[in-house]
This record gives sequence, C-alpha cells and structure tokens, in this order.
Amino acid sequence: MEKDNAAAKILIIEDEPGLVTTLRDRLRKHGYLVSSAGDGEMGLKIALSEPVSLILLDLMLPGQSGLAVCEKLREAGSTTPILMLTARRQTKDKVAGLKAGGDDYLTKPFQMSELLARVEALLRRAATAPGATPVLYQFGSVTIDTRSTEVTRDGRVVPMSAKEFQLLRYFVEHPNVTLSREDLLREVWGYGGRPPTRTVDVHVAWLRQKLERDIKNPHFILTVVGFGYKFAADHR
Repeated sequence: MEKDNAAAKILIIEDEPGLVTTLRDRLRKHGYLVSSAGDGEMGLKIALSEPVSLILLDLMLPGQSGLAVCEKLREAGSTTPILMLTARRQTKDKVAGLKAGGDDYLTKPFQMSELLARVEALLRRAATAPGATPVLYQFGSVTIDTRSTEVTRDGRVVPMSAKEFQLLRYFVEHPNVTLSREDLLREVWGYGGRPPTRTVDVHVAWLRQKLERDIKNPHFILTVVGFGYKFAADHR
C-alpha cells in the first residue's frame, strides 16, 4: 500500500531528463507533490519562491553547481531538507556536500527504495527534531502546516512565496509579541541592518490581503504604531 504523503512537496533539481521522469513518477505514486528544474539557477529560484518540503539536488548541474545552490539556500535562511544526488563516490565530495548544508547524500546509481526511505527519514526528522515547533498552527479559518509549508484558508490552499511563509511562521511562533521591523528583517531576512526599503511593510500587506477578512481592519497581524507589528494569537 502506498503511503499518504500528499501534503509533502518535493523539488527535484536534476539535469538528466530520464532520471527526473523516473523520480517524478515514483514520488507521485507515493503521494508526494513534485516539481522539477533542469539547472541550478532555475532550481534556486523555485526553492526560494515556492513552499517546498524537501529538495533532491544533483551536485553536477549546468549553470550553478549543486554545491552553490545549497550554499545560497542556507545563506538565504532556508531550512528545507536537502538530499544530494551525485555520481561522485569519494569521501571528500560527500564532506563538501554536507559542509555546504546538505542533510544527506546518495550516490548514483541508487535503488529507488533507498531514495524513498531517505526521503521519508528526512521529512520525519524535520518534523520531530528536538526543539521543533508544532507542526500545525490555526487561527480563525487559517491553518498553517509547517511540515508541508502549506497554508489554507477556509479549506483552500493559499499560494505563498517562501519569504511570505517564513514571515507568517515567525509571527505565529511569537504570539502577542511586538516585533520591530528591524527584528523581522534580522530574523526572517537575515539582514544585519535596516535597508532603505519597505520590505517588511510590503510583505505584511501581502499577508493581510491573503489572510485577513478585512485588510483595513486586520484582526491577526496588527500594526503597533511607532514600534512595528504583533500577531494577535488570542483573537477569535
């Protein structure tokens, strides 16, 4: 019997069309949602703009290498589990991949059963790691699944960019706490100082448009005049 993994979204970054087709078919049969990119640049763009539960990353890619993609994802604050795929078998290559931020490493050719087992293990580890936050958050008619990085409102999926999801998650993990724009820029965007932009305000406005019943009178993501924002967790 296939397992029900419908919520998990897997991104394949691989330039071998035949392998991509095989991986996509098998993963979908096991209930996963799957997207793919054939080069490092496109893979990085997708990983940073769409909610993804796990990434299968080939190390030898056209354009940007898998190592470079992995490093840039980690520098951007992404904690998405990454399973690296490569034909290189030397220990130094494995070490380089793990140091770049990879979570696991699988050499080609591999058995599909082993890849599926590692995928399941990485997803399970991400959800149950020590100190992990709750998997589900709910406020009003909105539900946030941190494992699948999926947000629903009234039972319907709300499309979100990776940064929008990260900002929303930070809000719900810090309920009823007034957060300055500097706090959010540092913790969500990783900025050391305040850039001359309205980045936080713009992203808050987008979240309100997607989640609030009345964006002119928000109930959840509140403005604290002169300070920043606060997520009102106790509002019903």
